[in-house]
Amino acid sequence: MRLDDRLGRPLHDLRVSVTDRCNFRCVYCMPKEVFGHDFRFLERNELLTFEETSRLVRLFLAAGVEKVRLTGGEPLVRRDLERLVELIAPMPGLRDLTLTTNGSLLAQKARPLADAGLRRVTVSLDSLDDDVFRRMNDVDFPVGRVLDGIAAAEAAGLAPIKINMVVRRGMNEESVLPMARFFAQRGHILRFIEYMDVGHSNGWRLDDVVPAERIVAMIDAEMPLEPVPANYPGEVADRWRYRDGDGEVGVIASVTQPFCRDCTRARLSAEGELYTCLFAVSGHDLRAPLRDGEGDEALAARIAAIWGARTDRYSEQRSAETAALPKVEMSRIGG
Repeated sequence: MRLDDRLGRPLHDLRVSVTDRCNFRCVYCMPKEVFGHDFRFLERNELLTFEETSRLVRLFLAAGVEKVRLTGGEPLVRRDLERLVELIAPMPGLRDLTLTTNGSLLAQKARPLADAGLRRVTVSLDSLDDDVFRRMNDVDFPVGRVLDGIAAAEAAGLAPIKINMVVRRGMNEESVLPMARFFAQRGHILRFIEYMDVGHSNGWRLDDVVPAERIVAMIDAEMPLEPVPANYPGEVADRWRYRDGDGEVGVIASVTQPFCRDCTRARLSAEGELYTCLFAVSGHDLRAPLRDGEGDEALAARIAAIWGARTDRYSEQRSAETAALPKVEMSRIGG
Protein backbone atom coordinates (compact mmCIF):
# COMPACT_ATOMS: atom_id res chain seq x y z
CA MET A 1 0.00 0.00 0.00
CA ARG A 2 1.28 3.48 -0.87
CA LEU A 3 -0.15 6.45 1.00
CA ASP A 4 0.57 9.85 -0.58
CA ASP A 5 0.03 13.33 0.80
CA ARG A 6 -1.46 16.20 -1.24
CA LEU A 7 1.94 16.93 -2.81
CA GLY A 8 2.45 13.33 -3.90
CA ARG A 9 4.94 12.44 -1.15
CA PRO A 10 4.62 8.85 0.10
CA LEU A 11 4.66 7.84 3.75
CA HIS A 12 7.91 5.91 4.12
CA ASP A 13 9.56 6.74 7.48
CA LEU A 14 8.12 6.81 10.99
CA ARG A 15 9.99 8.38 13.89
CA VAL A 16 8.66 7.21 17.24
CA SER A 17 9.44 9.21 20.37
CA VAL A 18 9.29 7.04 23.47
CA THR A 19 9.87 9.81 26.03
CA ASP A 20 10.11 13.59 26.25
CA ARG A 21 12.80 13.33 28.92
CA CYS A 22 16.54 13.57 28.42
CA ASN A 23 19.57 13.41 30.69
CA PHE A 24 21.36 16.12 28.64
CA ARG A 25 20.49 19.79 28.39
CA CYS A 26 21.99 20.53 25.00
CA VAL A 27 21.94 24.25 24.33
CA TYR A 28 20.37 23.86 20.87
CA CYS A 29 17.60 21.49 21.98
CA MET A 30 16.75 21.51 25.71
CA PRO A 31 18.44 24.55 27.29
CA LYS A 32 18.33 24.26 31.07
CA GLU A 33 16.97 27.80 31.35
CA VAL A 34 13.71 26.37 29.99
CA PHE A 35 13.96 22.68 30.88
CA GLY A 36 14.96 23.17 34.49
CA HIS A 37 13.90 21.48 37.74
CA ASP A 38 10.42 23.00 37.54
CA PHE A 39 9.70 21.91 33.98
CA ARG A 40 6.71 19.58 33.69
CA PHE A 41 7.51 16.46 31.73
CA LEU A 42 4.89 13.89 30.78
CA GLU A 43 3.59 11.61 33.52
CA ARG A 44 3.86 7.86 33.08
CA ASN A 45 0.16 7.43 32.32
CA GLU A 46 0.37 10.08 29.59
CA LEU A 47 2.96 8.08 27.67
CA LEU A 48 1.85 5.49 25.18
CA THR A 49 2.47 2.01 26.54
CA PHE A 50 4.74 -0.24 24.52
CA GLU A 51 1.69 -2.22 23.44
CA GLU A 52 -0.09 0.94 22.26
CA THR A 53 3.01 2.13 20.43
CA SER A 54 3.57 -1.19 18.71
CA ARG A 55 -0.07 -1.33 17.61
CA LEU A 56 0.24 2.07 15.95
CA VAL A 57 3.57 1.10 14.38
CA ARG A 58 1.91 -1.97 12.85
CA LEU A 59 -0.78 0.25 11.31
CA PHE A 60 1.85 2.61 9.90
CA LEU A 61 3.70 -0.34 8.37
CA ALA A 62 0.46 -1.44 6.72
CA ALA A 63 0.18 2.11 5.32
CA GLY A 64 3.54 1.87 3.58
CA VAL A 65 6.13 2.75 6.22
CA GLU A 66 9.31 0.70 5.83
CA LYS A 67 11.69 2.41 8.23
CA VAL A 68 11.07 3.00 11.95
CA ARG A 69 13.38 5.07 14.13
CA LEU A 70 13.04 5.20 17.94
CA THR A 71 13.81 8.62 19.37
CA GLY A 72 13.12 10.88 22.34
CA GLY A 73 14.01 12.92 24.27
CA GLU A 74 16.71 10.40 24.99
CA PRO A 75 15.08 7.03 24.26
CA LEU A 76 17.42 5.04 26.48
CA VAL A 77 16.08 6.72 29.62
CA ARG A 78 12.79 4.88 28.94
CA ARG A 79 12.90 1.79 31.11
CA ASP A 80 12.96 -1.62 29.40
CA LEU A 81 13.06 -0.14 25.90
CA GLU A 82 14.28 -3.45 24.53
CA ARG A 83 10.78 -4.82 25.16
CA LEU A 84 9.36 -2.36 22.62
CA VAL A 85 12.09 -3.37 20.18
CA GLU A 86 11.06 -7.01 20.63
CA LEU A 87 7.47 -6.11 19.75
CA ILE A 88 8.34 -4.13 16.63
CA ALA A 89 11.33 -5.99 15.17
CA PRO A 90 9.46 -8.99 13.69
CA MET A 91 6.60 -6.99 12.14
CA PRO A 92 5.86 -7.63 8.44
CA GLY A 93 6.95 -4.86 6.11
CA LEU A 94 9.66 -3.49 8.38
CA ARG A 95 12.93 -3.08 6.50
CA ASP A 96 14.88 -1.00 9.00
CA LEU A 97 14.58 -0.53 12.76
CA THR A 98 17.01 1.95 14.24
CA LEU A 99 17.46 4.29 17.19
CA THR A 100 18.89 7.76 17.76
CA THR A 101 20.61 8.30 21.10
CA ASN A 102 23.01 10.68 22.80
CA GLY A 103 25.11 7.62 23.63
CA SER A 104 25.26 8.22 27.37
CA LEU A 105 23.68 4.85 28.26
CA LEU A 106 24.65 2.96 25.12
CA ALA A 107 27.55 1.05 26.67
CA GLN A 108 25.06 -0.76 28.95
CA LYS A 109 22.19 -0.97 26.48
CA ALA A 110 23.77 -1.86 23.13
CA ARG A 111 23.85 -5.63 23.59
CA PRO A 112 20.30 -6.03 25.01
CA LEU A 113 18.92 -3.84 22.21
CA ALA A 114 20.73 -5.84 19.53
CA ASP A 115 19.52 -9.09 21.06
CA ALA A 116 15.95 -7.71 21.00
CA GLY A 117 16.16 -7.01 17.26
CA LEU A 118 17.45 -3.46 16.88
CA ARG A 119 19.49 -3.19 13.69
CA ARG A 120 21.34 0.12 13.78
CA VAL A 121 22.02 3.16 15.95
CA THR A 122 22.68 6.83 15.29
CA VAL A 123 24.64 8.62 17.99
CA SER A 124 24.47 12.37 18.52
CA LEU A 125 27.96 13.75 19.22
CA ASP A 126 28.77 17.42 18.70
CA SER A 127 32.51 17.49 19.40
CA LEU A 128 35.48 15.34 20.36
CA ASP A 129 36.87 18.21 22.40
CA ASP A 130 35.79 17.41 25.93
CA ASP A 131 35.44 21.03 27.01
CA VAL A 132 33.33 21.90 23.96
CA PHE A 133 31.20 18.79 24.36
CA ARG A 134 30.55 19.44 28.04
CA ARG A 135 29.52 23.03 27.27
CA MET A 136 27.10 21.84 24.61
CA ASN A 137 25.46 19.05 26.63
CA ASP A 138 25.48 21.41 29.66
CA VAL A 139 25.45 18.58 32.22
CA ASP A 140 29.24 18.13 32.30
CA PHE A 141 29.05 14.75 30.55
CA PRO A 142 32.43 13.51 29.22
CA VAL A 143 32.91 12.65 25.57
CA GLY A 144 34.80 9.48 26.48
CA ARG A 145 31.66 7.79 27.76
CA VAL A 146 29.85 8.44 24.48
CA LEU A 147 32.81 6.93 22.60
CA ASP A 148 32.54 3.89 24.90
CA GLY A 149 28.90 3.59 23.88
CA ILE A 150 29.79 3.76 20.19
CA ALA A 151 32.36 1.01 20.70
CA ALA A 152 29.77 -1.13 22.50
CA ALA A 153 27.28 -0.63 19.66
CA GLU A 154 29.89 -1.71 17.13
CA ALA A 155 30.72 -4.80 19.19
CA ALA A 156 27.02 -5.65 19.36
CA GLY A 157 26.68 -5.48 15.58
CA LEU A 158 24.51 -2.33 15.49
CA ALA A 159 26.01 -1.17 12.22
CA PRO A 160 26.55 0.83 10.16
CA ILE A 161 26.78 3.38 12.96
CA LYS A 162 25.93 6.97 12.09
CA ILE A 163 27.20 9.94 14.07
CA ASN A 164 25.14 13.16 14.02
CA MET A 165 26.85 16.48 14.73
CA VAL A 166 24.79 19.67 15.01
CA VAL A 167 27.04 22.57 14.01
CA ARG A 168 26.41 25.92 15.67
CA ARG A 169 28.54 28.93 14.85
CA GLY A 170 30.58 30.18 17.79
CA MET A 171 30.26 26.89 19.67
CA ASN A 172 31.66 23.92 17.79
CA GLU A 173 32.48 24.68 14.15
CA GLU A 174 36.16 24.21 15.01
CA SER A 175 35.30 20.58 15.75
CA VAL A 176 34.19 19.77 12.19
CA LEU A 177 37.60 18.70 10.85
CA PRO A 178 38.69 16.75 13.97
CA MET A 179 35.39 14.85 13.84
CA ALA A 180 35.85 14.10 10.13
CA ARG A 181 39.41 12.86 10.64
CA PHE A 182 38.47 10.69 13.62
CA PHE A 183 35.46 8.91 12.16
CA ALA A 184 36.92 8.51 8.67
CA GLN A 185 39.51 6.22 10.24
CA ARG A 186 36.87 4.15 12.01
CA GLY A 187 34.40 3.47 9.21
CA HIS A 188 31.42 5.21 10.83
CA ILE A 189 29.20 7.57 8.82
CA LEU A 190 29.45 11.14 10.09
CA ARG A 191 26.60 13.54 9.33
CA PHE A 192 26.67 17.27 9.91
CA ILE A 193 23.35 18.98 10.66
CA GLU A 194 22.68 22.67 10.23
CA TYR A 195 21.47 24.29 13.43
CA MET A 196 17.68 24.46 12.98
CA ASP A 197 14.80 26.56 14.30
CA VAL A 198 13.01 23.61 15.89
CA GLY A 199 10.75 24.55 18.79
CA HIS A 200 10.87 28.02 20.31
CA SER A 201 13.24 27.71 23.27
CA ASN A 202 16.70 27.36 21.74
CA GLY A 203 17.22 31.01 20.79
CA TRP A 204 17.75 30.17 17.11
CA ARG A 205 19.18 32.84 14.83
CA LEU A 206 20.10 32.48 11.18
CA ASP A 207 23.50 34.00 11.98
CA ASP A 208 24.27 30.93 14.12
CA VAL A 209 23.89 28.55 11.18
CA VAL A 210 27.06 27.20 9.56
CA PRO A 211 25.88 26.39 6.00
CA ALA A 212 26.30 22.82 4.81
CA GLU A 213 28.16 24.11 1.76
CA ARG A 214 30.76 25.66 4.06
CA ILE A 215 31.09 22.42 6.05
CA VAL A 216 31.68 20.37 2.90
CA ALA A 217 34.24 22.90 1.66
CA MET A 218 36.15 22.75 4.97
CA ILE A 219 36.46 18.97 4.77
CA ASP A 220 37.08 18.83 1.01
CA ALA A 221 40.05 21.21 1.33
CA GLU A 222 41.90 18.65 3.47
CA MET A 223 40.17 15.35 2.62
CA PRO A 224 38.85 15.55 -0.97
CA LEU A 225 35.22 14.49 -1.39
CA GLU A 226 32.98 13.35 -4.22
CA PRO A 227 29.16 13.17 -4.19
CA VAL A 228 27.32 9.89 -3.68
CA PRO A 229 23.73 9.18 -4.86
CA ALA A 230 20.97 8.95 -2.25
CA ASN A 231 20.14 5.51 -0.86
CA TYR A 232 16.43 6.11 -1.49
CA PRO A 233 14.08 8.95 -2.51
CA GLY A 234 13.55 11.31 0.40
CA GLU A 235 16.83 10.60 2.18
CA VAL A 236 17.55 13.74 4.20
CA ALA A 237 21.35 13.78 3.97
CA ASP A 238 23.38 14.75 0.93
CA ARG A 239 26.09 12.10 0.84
CA TRP A 240 29.81 12.53 0.11
CA ARG A 241 32.60 9.93 -0.15
CA TYR A 242 36.30 10.43 0.50
CA ARG A 243 38.13 10.15 -2.81
CA ASP A 244 41.08 8.31 -1.27
CA GLY A 245 39.12 5.81 0.81
CA ASP A 246 35.78 4.19 1.65
CA GLY A 247 34.63 6.62 4.33
CA GLU A 248 31.49 8.71 3.97
CA VAL A 249 30.05 11.93 5.38
CA GLY A 250 26.66 13.53 4.94
CA VAL A 251 25.18 16.97 5.43
CA ILE A 252 21.61 17.76 6.42
CA ALA A 253 20.84 21.27 5.18
CA SER A 254 17.20 21.95 5.95
CA VAL A 255 17.94 25.65 6.48
CA THR A 256 20.05 26.53 3.43
CA GLN A 257 18.96 23.74 1.05
CA PRO A 258 15.42 22.68 2.02
CA PHE A 259 14.32 19.23 0.93
CA CYS A 260 10.61 19.42 1.78
CA ARG A 261 9.54 18.23 -1.68
CA ASP A 262 11.00 14.79 -0.92
CA CYS A 263 10.01 14.53 2.75
CA THR A 264 8.47 11.15 3.57
CA ARG A 265 8.60 11.26 7.38
CA ALA A 266 5.86 11.15 9.99
CA ARG A 267 6.56 11.60 13.69
CA LEU A 268 4.72 10.01 16.62
CA SER A 269 5.27 11.70 19.97
CA ALA A 270 5.57 9.85 23.26
CA GLU A 271 1.99 10.81 24.22
CA GLY A 272 0.55 9.67 20.87
CA GLU A 273 0.44 12.88 18.85
CA LEU A 274 1.06 12.44 15.12
CA TYR A 275 3.13 15.23 13.57
CA THR A 276 3.55 15.57 9.81
CA CYS A 277 6.47 18.01 9.99
CA LEU A 278 9.48 18.49 12.27
CA PHE A 279 8.53 22.18 12.48
CA ALA A 280 4.82 21.65 13.16
CA VAL A 281 2.87 23.94 15.46
CA SER A 282 0.49 21.17 16.54
CA GLY A 283 -0.14 17.44 16.14
CA HIS A 284 -3.05 15.03 15.76
CA ASP A 285 -4.13 13.03 18.81
CA LEU A 286 -4.06 9.26 18.26
CA ARG A 287 -3.95 8.32 21.95
CA ALA A 288 -7.55 9.28 22.72
CA PRO A 289 -9.17 7.16 19.97
CA LEU A 290 -6.73 4.37 20.75
CA ARG A 291 -7.71 4.32 24.42
CA ASP A 292 -11.39 4.83 23.60
CA GLY A 293 -11.34 1.46 21.86
CA GLU A 294 -11.26 2.51 18.21
CA GLY A 295 -10.60 -0.48 15.97
CA ASP A 296 -7.67 -0.96 13.63
CA GLU A 297 -9.66 -0.13 10.53
CA ALA A 298 -10.86 3.19 11.93
CA LEU A 299 -7.40 4.07 13.27
CA ALA A 300 -5.85 3.25 9.90
CA ALA A 301 -8.39 5.48 8.17
CA ARG A 302 -7.60 8.26 10.64
CA ILE A 303 -3.87 7.99 9.88
CA ALA A 304 -4.55 7.93 6.14
CA ALA A 305 -6.72 11.04 6.36
CA ILE A 306 -4.06 12.95 8.30
CA TRP A 307 -1.27 12.05 5.90
CA GLY A 308 -3.52 12.51 2.86
CA ALA A 309 -4.23 16.12 3.89
CA ARG A 310 -0.56 16.94 4.46
CA THR A 311 0.86 20.00 2.66
CA ASP A 312 3.81 20.85 4.96
CA ARG A 313 6.72 22.70 3.36
CA TYR A 314 8.09 24.63 6.32
CA SER A 315 11.75 24.75 5.33
CA GLU A 316 10.94 25.92 1.82
CA GLN A 317 8.59 28.60 3.15
CA ARG A 318 10.71 29.65 6.15
CA SER A 319 10.46 33.35 6.97
CA ALA A 320 10.90 35.61 9.97
CA GLU A 321 7.20 35.12 10.73
CA THR A 322 7.19 31.32 10.51
CA ALA A 323 10.44 31.03 12.46
CA ALA A 324 8.78 32.87 15.34
CA LEU A 325 5.81 30.48 15.59
CA PRO A 326 5.53 28.43 18.82
CA LYS A 327 6.48 25.12 17.17
CA VAL A 328 6.62 21.78 18.93
CA GLU A 329 9.93 21.18 20.73
CA MET A 330 12.34 18.73 19.13
CA SER A 331 12.69 17.02 22.50
CA ARG A 332 9.06 15.86 22.15
CA ILE A 333 9.29 14.36 18.68
CA GLY A 334 12.96 13.62 18.05
CA GLY A 335 15.08 14.99 15.23
